[in-house]
Amino acid sequence: MQAYIIRRLVLLIITTLIITITVFFSLRLIPGDLVVSIVAQQPFITDAEKAIQELRHEMGLDVPIHVQYLHWIKNLLRGNLGNSLFSKEPVVDDIVARLPVSIELGLIGLIIGQLVAIPLGVISAIRQDTIVDYIGRISAISLMCVPGFWLGTLIMVYPSRWWGWSPSMEYIPFLQDPIKNLSMFIIPGLVIGLSSAGGTMRLTRSMMLDVLRQDYIRTAWAKGLAEKRIVIRHALKNALIPVITVIGMGIPVLIGGTVIIEQIFNLPGMGRLLLSSLTTKDFTLVSGINLCIAVFVLVVNLAVDLSYGFLNPRIRYK
Repeated sequence: MQAYIIRRLVLLIITTLIITITVFFSLRLIPGDLVVSIVAQQPFITDAEKAIQELRHEMGLDVPIHVQYLHWIKNLLRGNLGNSLFSKEPVVDDIVARLPVSIELGLIGLIIGQLVAIPLGVISAIRQDTIVDYIGRISAISLMCVPGFWLGTLIMVYPSRWWGWSPSMEYIPFLQDPIKNLSMFIIPGLVIGLSSAGGTMRLTRSMMLDVLRQDYIRTAWAKGLAEKRIVIRHALKNALIPVITVIGMGIPVLIGGTVIIEQIFNLPGMGRLLLSSLTTKDFTLVSGINLCIAVFVLVVNLAVDLSYGFLNPRIRYK
């Protein structure tokens, strides 16, 4: 186990290095010039060409691109992601300010989604081809067909037109007022959770059906064990292995990929920060955000792989 973790950590470092190279150099292929855009927004400049050269030197963009990368990596090893090219604020401060919002939204959506998907999937499997199973399968397909942004837009528009009510649009930190904070996040979390619950529910049902047909489950039934014990202790843990994999792959999407939901509900999260930094061509900020999300993905994948041993003791890490 220890050797496996060490190998995975070494692989994590190598993968992170490759990601930094890919992100840093690919961003430079985006059309447009940030320096020219900034200078163009200052109408009182008389010599635009001189101002562009001075600003490019101030931002460190007047040296070859590989030198810029090495300088960025050197600062990265010191825990410094650099300053935003547009706002001049430290990238770390921007990420630290936005990351808790996305994590809270993602966790609420993840919890709601799994509380809906896994129980429905298990019940549909153990009650196969009954009315409960049909309702569960129809619900799963319906949830998979409904886009999250469409559902979020409906929640924002129709309640305000019919009943004069709409979700709060002012972000309130959790430490300032936990009740108002959770009331603001519960609706977008519900939208995200329900949008992801359909696929997880169908996968849980399929895996439970496959496990329930195994010989050791038949033996447990023949011994007269209670249904609850068979389902939870013997079947569910094995059935959850591929489900945990899918959930783990979806967690990073909840952290950095909820741009539309954050935009609809006016949440200042990582998704909106990434979108705004791409719009302004703020390469330093985009690189820092992508690096943060990439490391989070790698750590989550490692945690998911390690969870297999807990779910199935027969799995050995060699």
